[in-house]
Amino acid sequence: MTNNQNTLKDSFSLSGKGLHTGLALTVTFNPAPENHGYKIQRTDLPGQPILDAVAENVVETTRGTVLGKKDIRVSTIEHGMAALYALGVDNVLIQVDGPEFPILDGSAELYVKEIRRVGIKEQNAEKDYYIISRKIEIKDETTGSCITLLPDEDFSITTMIDFQSKFISSQFATLDNMEHFETEIAAARTFVFVREIEPLLKAGLVKGGDLDNAIVIYERQTTQEALDELCDKTGAEHHDANVLGYIQHKPLVWENEPARHKLLDIVGDMALIGKPIKGRIIATRPGHTVNNKFARLMRKEIRKNEVQAPLYNPDKAPLMDNVRIREVLPHRYPMQLVDKIISMDKKTVVGIKNITSDEPFFQGHFPQEPVMPGVLIIEALAQTGGLLVLGGLDEPERYSTYFLRIDNVKFRQKVVPGDTLILRAEIIAPLSHSIVSMQGYAFVGENCVAEATLTAQVIKNK
Repeated sequence: MTNNQNTLKDSFSLSGKGLHTGLALTVTFNPAPENHGYKIQRTDLPGQPILDAVAENVVETTRGTVLGKKDIRVSTIEHGMAALYALGVDNVLIQVDGPEFPILDGSAELYVKEIRRVGIKEQNAEKDYYIISRKIEIKDETTGSCITLLPDEDFSITTMIDFQSKFISSQFATLDNMEHFETEIAAARTFVFVREIEPLLKAGLVKGGDLDNAIVIYERQTTQEALDELCDKTGAEHHDANVLGYIQHKPLVWENEPARHKLLDIVGDMALIGKPIKGRIIATRPGHTVNNKFARLMRKEIRKNEVQAPLYNPDKAPLMDNVRIREVLPHRYPMQLVDKIISMDKKTVVGIKNITSDEPFFQGHFPQEPVMPGVLIIEALAQTGGLLVLGGLDEPERYSTYFLRIDNVKFRQKVVPGDTLILRAEIIAPLSHSIVSMQGYAFVGENCVAEATLTAQVIKNK
């Protein structure tokens, strides 16, 4: 995955029947602008309404993920969403001419092939990853389902399934890198037990199911008459009731294909979080219901931590140490408020300030309850941002930055001795006519303690 957002280079369409409705359907995937996300449009309804493909809009999870709002519903979206998410496509308008996506062959393979055929276009906006910094977990005590999300450098998944069947007793599948989704997961098909088909038909589902769009497992022997009747209802050819096993037309691609498909479903349901994540999912007995509960939990987590603290590893060598900072900035004790720079690119910088009890401002602010003055937190942010701006100049030591404006200042938490300030500044209006604007955030741990929009002027030293 790139660090920038992506969309499709061109539109593509796929046609087939719906798994649950049996209707002939066409779904079209279209390029979309930056920060658009995933949206689904019902082109067959008056006004062609559009749904945001996010976890809160999921209204049903029986044998598939169903988005809905008022009278608008779109079912069986997970395979298409998985292909987009795994291939790093962030912004797409999906148009469908009916109440569900076509089931195709029951996998994500055709979606992946079409995305590869039209190509992926990199956009200018940065991809907004949500980085997992602590364990997050949800359990369903009734079903035994559990999804655990742990910190990791990329997005990876391990899933384990368990059924009362000699054909699928217990299986697991792992995807350590989304780059392998195309070859290791995309072709894994949905699966169903023959014993489940009659109840699903009575519930008005799987009207379009057949031996070409699902793995079908016949593992509890029934009478020939009952099996023939079920085959007639589904349009399948008759099968010898004495022969147990897999009865779909295409043999298994992998021995653990059902576990791989469950992993595929997780990817599709996690696409509804709204942001790509960096973390490792461990899923036990997953399904669309627990997947959606987890995706909703993640969206709450993201809203609660709207601005994430940068990761800070104190063992890692800094990009700029205290000595180099003094070569670029004119500030000296007691006004040098950045100890080191740990990361920097063309737009963003992250600095560190360790707060000790010996800071001179604690003598008067306040002797009995030392608190770092808010103005000095903002000054620390400005110095961090100044290092970013000056770092883009030739001979940066010959220039200084000066405040012109400070806007939208918010203080959220006290900063006290023993805290480590993580200072993040991002350029929001590039240097022009010696003026630059930055958005700054100060963190202690994962908590944002202050933020401000800073405008400064870059002036050559006399």
